[in-house]
Amino acid sequence: MNQNLTAEISRSMQDFRFPSYGEIPDVGLFLEQVAKYVSGFLEPLGGTISITGSMISNYVKKGLIANPVKKQYYREQIADIFFIATAKSVLSLENIQLLLQIQRSRYGTKDAYDYFCAEFQSVLCCEGGLSDSMNVPQQDTADEKIMLRNTIITTVHKIYLDKYFELLRRKE
Repeated sequence: MNQNLTAEISRSMQDFRFPSYGEIPDVGLFLEQVAKYVSGFLEPLGGTISITGSMISNYVKKGLIANPVKKQYYREQIADIFFIATAKSVLSLENIQLLLQIQRSRYGTKDAYDYFCAEFQSVLCCEGGLSDSMNVPQQDTADEKIMLRNTIITTVHKIYLDKYFELLRRKE
């Protein structure tokens, strides 16, 4: 890779982070508010990682996230939306649904989401050259965590490749 482009990508990603589960609003947000909130966090990841109100409605119809309560979405649903919006660039909706079910049943939404955020940040920093290694607990070889880690690694690689190609096109 061209060092200048790699450095530019890394700089654009160095401040990215998902909100922790506790930081996600649990006051009930309407569909467009959720889309705007999630999109604000996802914007640094680039165009392939995005969310719209119609996408969220589709995920509800397909059963990936729970129905809104009086047209409002709460913390658990928003955490799921962050994961879906991120993973959909590399997994089918059917596989995302299965992975969500596995993670929820094994760890619960809060723990699964916070683990996802920590893993994503670790992989992003490592792949972007911001740290020398990923924080990998050696004893943790649970299939669920291996599946999630591989999803995250693949997603981060796709984000970096998409950003690299975007920068190449701009420089042409």
